[in-house]
Amino acid sequence: MSANRHFVRSAAVATAAGFAALAAAGTASAHVSANPDGEAAKGGYAKVAFRVPNERDGAGTVKIKVTFPPEHPLSSVRTRPMPGWTSQVEKVALPQPVQVAGAEVTEAVTSVTWTANPGTRIAPDQFDEFEVSLGTLPTDVDQLLLPTEQTYDNGEVVRWDAPTPPGGEEPEHPAPTLDLVEESEGGHGQHGAQPEQQRPEQQAAPAGADNTALYLGGAGLGVGSLALGVSAGALARARKSGKEQA
Repeated sequence: MSANRHFVRSAAVATAAGFAALAAAGTASAHVSANPDGEAAKGGYAKVAFRVPNERDGAGTVKIKVTFPPEHPLSSVRTRPMPGWTSQVEKVALPQPVQVAGAEVTEAVTSVTWTANPGTRIAPDQFDEFEVSLGTLPTDVDQLLLPTEQTYDNGEVVRWDAPTPPGGEEPEHPAPTLDLVEESEGGHGQHGAQPEQQRPEQQAAPAGADNTALYLGGAGLGVGSLALGVSAGALARARKSGKEQA
């Protein structure tokens, strides 16, 4: 009987560990992120989706503000129309023109803000994505830090603005980052191309369609299959042991 209990206990521990790992993965991914469509090539334009999860149980997200680095000025930021939200792009004139990918830039985009219309919000346990076409991307840096403010309808403001040190632990509120690649490496960068034209309004994707959720769901299936395999093996061994003892 002691051998049977040992096998069953091992299966239970494996199952619990699998679900704990899955829960930890879900928690780690719950922050604002910048997700390019393909790779963002230096000197070109890129379409980027800012994925915003709602992390509060009793409040909804009603405002998102993304700030662009003044030391790497972007001349163009265009937002994709989004039902229920109003976008505003802020620009400033540069003290002196700068050259970016062979073009002279005289003004730069400092931020873009999305504000929810009355009756619209990102509800608890949901997410949404805010898409932009931006450029010309700088050629002298490998990554853009894009600090973001997330405002809830209870007045709380969460600032996602902490850089992640190279090789270090991710901070509590990491800033969204956009990795840049050399033009030859990025198939979607389109050096020198014009920014993507705005498309007609389309229905927002349902909250349950998050790619992250799909990945985590796949991981959950894998963990579940592993746990079932361990449990089945333990049960078979337990039965065999019982027969031998009989």
